[in-house]
Amino acid sequence: MTTGLATSATHADDAGSTRYRVLGAISFSHFLNDMVQSLILAIYPMIKGEFGLSFAQIGLITLTYQITASLLQPLVGLYTDRRPQPHSLAFGMGSTLCGILLLSVAPSFGVVLLAAALVGTGSSIFHPESSRIARLASGGRPGLAQSIFQVGGNAGGAVGPLLAAAIVMPRGQRALAWFALAALLAIGVLWQVGGWYRRQHLGATRAMKKAPAAAAPVPPRKVAAAIGVLVVLVFSKYFYLTSLTSYYTFYLITRFHLSVQAAQMHLFLFLFAVAAGTLIGGPIGDRIGRKRVIWLSILGVAPFTLALPFVGLMWTGLLTFVIGLIIASAFPAILVFAQELMPGKVGAVSGMFFGFAFGMGGIGAAVLGALADSQGIVFVYQLCAYLPLLGVFAVLLPEIEPHPKPSDARSSA
Repeated sequence: MTTGLATSATHADDAGSTRYRVLGAISFSHFLNDMVQSLILAIYPMIKGEFGLSFAQIGLITLTYQITASLLQPLVGLYTDRRPQPHSLAFGMGSTLCGILLLSVAPSFGVVLLAAALVGTGSSIFHPESSRIARLASGGRPGLAQSIFQVGGNAGGAVGPLLAAAIVMPRGQRALAWFALAALLAIGVLWQVGGWYRRQHLGATRAMKKAPAAAAPVPPRKVAAAIGVLVVLVFSKYFYLTSLTSYYTFYLITRFHLSVQAAQMHLFLFLFAVAAGTLIGGPIGDRIGRKRVIWLSILGVAPFTLALPFVGLMWTGLLTFVIGLIIASAFPAILVFAQELMPGKVGAVSGMFFGFAFGMGGIGAAVLGALADSQGIVFVYQLCAYLPLLGVFAVLLPEIEPHPKPSDARSSA
């Protein structure tokens, strides 16, 4: 792969092919990364029974993972904006490798928390720098590039529960060690991507740092207000998504008396919809404007979330699929919108928003776990159904991009 990337990168005529090879490589690495990480969520029923945990303790596992993944990301992004570290991706994946191996032999709840922290640390290093590479390889279509990058992670997150049901649940906790092979493969791919980044873009990045900084498209005060609105929207999106990613299997088991394996299949279908929505959101944002996508993908999902707690099993599956498809389209648009609000700070912005998203997921898991213990898991879904209504705040976002004409959209295809 290194030779292919390097060779094609030296020919201007083949630049488009080079971009897609790089985007494909980091998307594949994102697939492997999030597949491994999703195993933690997928084996919650097994861990809960193995260690006799409450819902609050299950939430604490997610909180530990998400907090370590969130707190470091802005710092990593800010540092690498100033001093790019091409091979940091491979080192971050090494932390994930150590975490999954430790989880496979964890003898106690405390060691499970330590393993989750190691996996979260790997994620905090992986996402900001990968997002920067996606931007560099975008060829002027940052929404498409972010979608390609992020859909790999979402697809990996969707496959994780299937693999957990097929491999881990029948064989037990130690079967997790087999997934260290996926982390090793990702390390190899990311090392080669880092080499391409160093050869092709590191010099250009340093030169750009010496050039005058690009002006923000709106005044600083409006930038701060717009970032605040985006933070509110990320909060609503990820707090709601956490109710599904962390507790959907428990909801199905409690309300519809499904087996663990059947509930994990439903979780897979939801996560597959999330992956599809992520892939769709970026290109649509490039065509019709990211503000429109943000508005529609968060507020537009509210009717479905409000109906979800009151329908039967068939409609639950259909509604969660639609919810995942629509709400997932928001994040590529939000991330690129924020990057355009703060030009020249791709790593810091990516780290801040990935980190905040992970943090909201962790806090949401802890809060909702405690709420499920006290009020029941069904009440959690009745309450969270109102969160997408916060999407109305998208109307406050500034117009920072012209609405493309139909002819422009066709020519960019």
